[in-house]
Amino acid sequence: MEYQLEYNSERETLLIPEYGRHVQKLVNHCIALPTKEERNKMAKAIIEVMGNLQPHLRDVPDFKHKLWDQLFIMADFKLDVDAPYPVLTEEELKAKPDPLPYPKTASRYRFYGNNIQIMIDEAITWEDGELKDALNYTIANHMKKCFLNWNKDTVEDEVIFKHLKELSHGKIVLTGEKNALSDSKNLLRKKTNNNHKGKKNSKNNRKRR
Repeated sequence: MEYQLEYNSERETLLIPEYGRHVQKLVNHCIALPTKEERNKMAKAIIEVMGNLQPHLRDVPDFKHKLWDQLFIMADFKLDVDAPYPVLTEEELKAKPDPLPYPKTASRYRFYGNNIQIMIDEAITWEDGELKDALNYTIANHMKKCFLNWNKDTVEDEVIFKHLKELSHGKIVLTGEKNALSDSKNLLRKKTNNNHKGKKNSKNNRKRR
């Protein structure tokens, strides 16, 4: 007796292996049907089978649309049926996405972070008054804290004021006489105290366990 055995190495490559070879054979048979009416009927039946084989996709938005797209992929885009959704083409599938632009840094002072620039841009749009002055002072104080995170020693207020003026394109001008910033030791002390509190809390949590 002779047996005709099929080896995977001799079989066609599965375009979507998750559905298995039997579904792929159904798709191939659907392509070969002579009339569009028969292909439409069988395509809908294949979609139902695919949905049962991939139940986790039911939580995905446009569940049915995704199944139809996968059907056309398994058919190598040779299936002529009336789909309820726009037919996916090979060009659309292989199209490269538009390149994403790199995030633009605010300036060469990267240690301040991009959020500082966003705050500065927002402050510029505010009307002059006490609220704007308070915001400008808060931004400058936060810049000093960021600077100290980068340089642990110290920094003069005039350096912060200079950087703030540069980042605001000359629209925010602070002086040391009216806007003395928090002392460097106090800013570093607050950070140290917060670290100690975090360590104490973690120790207490371990004891409770």
